[in-house]
Amino acid sequence: MADARRQLRELQGRTHRLVSAVAVVSESLLRWKHIAEARLTMRAFSKAFLDSYVTDAGDDILQSVGAYRLEGVGAQLFERIEGDYFTILGLPLFPLLDFLRSEGALLR
Repeated sequence: MADARRQLRELQGRTHRLVSAVAVVSESLLRWKHIAEARLTMRAFSKAFLDSYVTDAGDDILQSVGAYRLEGVGAQLFERIEGDYFTILGLPLFPLLDFLRSEGALLR
């Protein structure tokens, strides 16, 4: 948790980027790939807020690269987000769904 606190202090007031990718492989051949990027600007916050956030979020934040999860109280860390929500979660879902529809794997 000490490392999570340190990382959040370093990110506050700054913009960072997350890169997420997906690939579809069939019969050992790369059929399709997509790389997406999101930019997240973390707001400046007080030590009291950081303490409260870490307590409320608990050990779950240790399983994410940035020590935050947008699905919960982590949304309060940010002042601006540019990019797709699913990219931030770790999978550029909409482009993948488009590809699967174009291949007939999902209904159009």
